[in-house]
Amino acid sequence: MGKYAPRYLRFGQDLYLTPYRATIAERNLRRQKKAAELTQGTGELTEFANAHEYYGFHKTPEHWIFREYAPNATEIFLVGDFSDWKILEQFRLTRVNAHGDWQIVLPRNGLCHGMHCKLLIRWPGGSGERIPAYARYVTQDESTKLFSAEIWDPEEPYCFRHSSPAIAGGALVYEAHIGMAQEAPKVGSFDEFRQNILPRIVKSGYNTLQLMAIMNHPYYGSFGYHVASYYSIAGRFGTPDQFKRLVDEAHAAGLRVVIDLVHSHSVKNEAEGLGKFDGTRSLYFHAGERGEHKLWDSLLFDYGKNEVLHFLLSNLKFYLDEYHVDGFRFDGVTSMLYQHHGCNKVFSGYGEYFNSEVDEDALCYLGLANDLVHQTRPDAITIAEDVSGMPGLAAPTREGGIGFDYRLAMGVSDMWFKLFDVADEHWDMWYLWHELTNRRQDEKTISYVECHDQAIVGGQTAIFRLIGAAMYEAMTVGGCNPAVERGVKLHKLARLATAATADAGYLNFMGNEFGHPEWIDFPREGNQWSYSYARRQWSLADKGFLYYHGLNEFDKVMLSIVGAPGFYEAKVHPAVIDDSNKHLVFERNGHWFFFNFHPTQDWRGEVEVFDGVYALALRTDDPKFGEKECCLWSGRSERRENGSFLKLLIPPRMALVLRRMN
Repeated sequence: MGKYAPRYLRFGQDLYLTPYRATIAERNLRRQKKAAELTQGTGELTEFANAHEYYGFHKTPEHWIFREYAPNATEIFLVGDFSDWKILEQFRLTRVNAHGDWQIVLPRNGLCHGMHCKLLIRWPGGSGERIPAYARYVTQDESTKLFSAEIWDPEEPYCFRHSSPAIAGGALVYEAHIGMAQEAPKVGSFDEFRQNILPRIVKSGYNTLQLMAIMNHPYYGSFGYHVASYYSIAGRFGTPDQFKRLVDEAHAAGLRVVIDLVHSHSVKNEAEGLGKFDGTRSLYFHAGERGEHKLWDSLLFDYGKNEVLHFLLSNLKFYLDEYHVDGFRFDGVTSMLYQHHGCNKVFSGYGEYFNSEVDEDALCYLGLANDLVHQTRPDAITIAEDVSGMPGLAAPTREGGIGFDYRLAMGVSDMWFKLFDVADEHWDMWYLWHELTNRRQDEKTISYVECHDQAIVGGQTAIFRLIGAAMYEAMTVGGCNPAVERGVKLHKLARLATAATADAGYLNFMGNEFGHPEWIDFPREGNQWSYSYARRQWSLADKGFLYYHGLNEFDKVMLSIVGAPGFYEAKVHPAVIDDSNKHLVFERNGHWFFFNFHPTQDWRGEVEVFDGVYALALRTDDPKFGEKECCLWSGRSERRENGSFLKLLIPPRMALVLRRMN
């Protein structure tokens, strides 16, 4: 392997961590002490993380009780439909303790399902309307465009009927966005996603649904990353019960449901969000410059405050309990881990992970969050999005790690998009192999060619990067456009190589499995508020005469191989890494993967393999994928004195997968 030789050992045995073991121990002790402090010595975070059961609206047999945390407030009134949006004395809250909790008790008939409300908060020198921090359903008025909390108390609330399914094998993650999931140029709904998109995902073979933008965000174009109301689902997609039904039916179909969690920052909005909630910005966020993320134009949580930990940890437990989600993909972990937020930062050595720029409070919170999730639901999973490579991120907290179940292998996607800009005759097979397999041995990772990040405004999907404008006119099967032929072939090779070498799972963003052609751009002033690029053109994959259909069928067959029980538990064994001829061969779980990345030369030759009989598992030139069948192989290895060999004929930019039968 030369310069790309592995340098990582297990977390506890990584020699590069030796100078920092005292710091690792201190971080572990810090988390344990904080857990003891929060839980009054019990360590049971599940008992601590119940802020949502105290704050917000709660109905008893005789009353409605509402509570809010606002220590800087001098007066608080509940205003809404019930008061004709006027400030009335009978809706005045009372401060109940020195901590800053306020409360009002209303008769049972004082509030009813569907009513809208806000808080009018007064503080020294000012006042403002605010949405309750623990509001469980926030909606936007179509005429005024204003947001308010809506009382959600239906007579027959949705009851879950199905348990979360157990997953055999690795995590095959389908990343999706409810609003842009429909083909029509509009905002899609939970019900439409459940009826139209969920069956496609199940049929494709994915076992985990990762949903973006679930928490309420005022600006649709933020892609859900500027959250305002953390305990409310995004009302523009539907009701709490409609989201529950989506989760329930996903479970019934064998899919686990993970949601994007944005605890890395918060929207600046004051009327809709937590900014200056009680007149002070430091209620939930850092004061001064440290409280603002300049590039994201958002506010940054102060993870050193117990009240913030109470709010965020309870938020995790709320979604596990209330909506039966099966875990979280933590967004922006790099921004949380470092006071520089990873902005324009190159992480070149281990010292970067243990210096004074690490936000130790944030790191402690992430460890607590993972402990809480796994205490609440031992089967739930957590996934970290981190570009820095922080060691121990996905190692258990009991071993000194931060506790995530998986980390995203973001370098794999970066590698592919670098290669897409290079003529493939110059692709370095050693570099390719290194990036596909370079990972810490103590952590589980999920690999992908592309997620939503690559196609967001200013970017392109992988297929568009490979083909360009020819996608608009030359995607008919059997055409003779060189750019299309090259792009379609490499699209399959990239996905197969990534999924087959992935450590513990594979991720795909909605529509990219069939090569969705265009970037993502939400309605905004700059595009005349168009929905043209905030939708998915599923009909392209349904038309058998287009290459999109073949790419979609290829994805299903590929997933049937890597999704088999035991596949991701098995190790990857390299057999051939030939840069001059652009050949790559490896074995995993009884399957042999043969790649010919060369753009013009057939691969006619022999490869040493395990002795046995081999059956076809997949060929990228299968006619049902829109190709002309060209690959050839011998069905049984030929035994010789120096080993067993298979004879192969693999055309340029083609791959073959054979399964050893005995």
